[in-house]
Amino acid sequence: MKNFESILRNKKPVIAMVHLGALPGTPLYEEDDGLEGIVKNAHKDLTALQNAGVDAVMFGNENDRPYELTVDAASTATMAYVIGSLKREIKIPFGVNVLWDPMATIALAAATGAAFVREIFTGTYASDMGFWAPNAGQALRYKKRLGIDDVLTLFNVSAEFADSLDRRPLPDRARSAVFSSIPDAVLVSGAITGEAAKLEDLESVKKVLPETPVLANTGVTHETVEQVFDIADGCIIGSALKVDGNTWNPVDPDRAKSFMELVKKIR
Repeated sequence: MKNFESILRNKKPVIAMVHLGALPGTPLYEEDDGLEGIVKNAHKDLTALQNAGVDAVMFGNENDRPYELTVDAASTATMAYVIGSLKREIKIPFGVNVLWDPMATIALAAATGAAFVREIFTGTYASDMGFWAPNAGQALRYKKRLGIDDVLTLFNVSAEFADSLDRRPLPDRARSAVFSSIPDAVLVSGAITGEAAKLEDLESVKKVLPETPVLANTGVTHETVEQVFDIADGCIIGSALKVDGNTWNPVDPDRAKSFMELVKKIR
């Protein structure tokens, strides 16, 4: 936990999402806006989040629907281009997540100098994308080969858009993942993006992992953050900071600021 706190600079960090626009080659890509439109919108969200005082940001490709388990190289390259275009403006730690591809996520972290990564690294799932069986051993060995040992790995142990085929209880799966696959933190999610993780799931996972950071990965809001922080070691937040609380809208500077004001009082 010491390394987690030293990199994220807070015992209960708020990691806010910069959701990039749909990338080239994906069905929702806006050709008229092009790459510079993606950079422009990401810059606005980054500025609003940093001004609000979030502890870290994470760049993700949530708009690249339908999602894939192995992404096209162009997606990773475009994300690197966008982050590189913004690099001078990033004043806080940042992470990356290429949905739903651990190897691409690790590669992007190496290319951009990210402080942390988030992905599904362990487990077996039936999902909207088909059979899902990531390989943590492969991904972490790749991380080692790329020379980015200091990059934190955040393991989502309750995959969105999926059902675990491993019928062990969630706390057992989380405890096993920590033993077998050495994550730096464990994330607990709701069923899909923007839906809250169950408090009882957070509590049960934290109970068996007292020495490992456990974060709420989805669905934290102004109304629930105090309850979440009573249990969890931080949160990743996206939808609740957007205009009208809608995942696909831009960041609302006022919502982001009011959320961080609440968090500062709680912490």
